Amino acid sequence: MYTIVFSEDARKDLKNLYKKAPQAITKLSQLLIELQEHPKTGTGQIEILKGYDGSVYSRRITKEHRLVYKVYDNTVEVLVLSAYGHYK
Repeated sequence: MYTIVFSEDARKDLKNLYKKAPQAITKLSQLLIELQEHPKTGTGQIEILKGYDGSVYSRRITKEHRLVYKVYDNTVEVLVLSAYGHYK
């Protein structure tokens, strides 16, 4: 099982998401549970982001918001980079 860690930016994004798009929190919660089990597959229209080393992924929370995260297989950890908006 992967450990989920939030960057400082992601923590701010979660607060914004909760205030401005509270209906997205349920979907985000489901995605975070999935990330713990299998961060590279699942729901949310997964996309490997170009320009990185192949370990940064994006999943759709809503039409407007994306969950962007980096997978560290060697430490079994997922670092959430952002969760508000569509790529910063």
